Amino acid sequence: MSFQAIQQMPLALSAATKTEVRTQFAALCYRMVRDKPEILLITSRGSGRWIMPKGWPVAGKTPAEIALLEAWEEAGVRGRAYEQCLGAYSYTKAIGPERGLPCLAMVYPVRVKTLAGKFPEAGQRKHKWLRPKKAAARVEEPELAHIIRGFDPHRLGL
Repeated sequence: MSFQAIQQMPLALSAATKTEVRTQFAALCYRMVRDKPEILLITSRGSGRWIMPKGWPVAGKTPAEIALLEAWEEAGVRGRAYEQCLGAYSYTKAIGPERGLPCLAMVYPVRVKTLAGKFPEAGQRKHKWLRPKKAAARVEEPELAHIIRGFDPHRLGL
């Protein structure tokens, strides 16, 4: 098994300098249904776009631990995070009506055991389970869509 089994696409960071780019850690939340993966997507609170749970670095926590924490806060996910990075994608985080912050999100798999009814952002987002091909079609970021389409927990040994 290789560290990164999904080939990384080139990143598009919209002409940002290295000092302007911020890093986040995203959770590719999945479950197995009839031995095939389903991906959990959630909506953003602002625009309602389909996204993955993600958050900022936290001192003393690994990227996978942060991904799992964000999956809990944003979607009520209880499960297991894996330390294997699946890849990265770039996007612009809206921080005002006319301003955006370039971000690089590293993606970590999270196998979902259950979804809680009560969690910090309950009622603020919608969620949907989708097969990888359909999930990839719902997200706006091409690099994220590529990671989702190539996700195969069997091949990764998860």
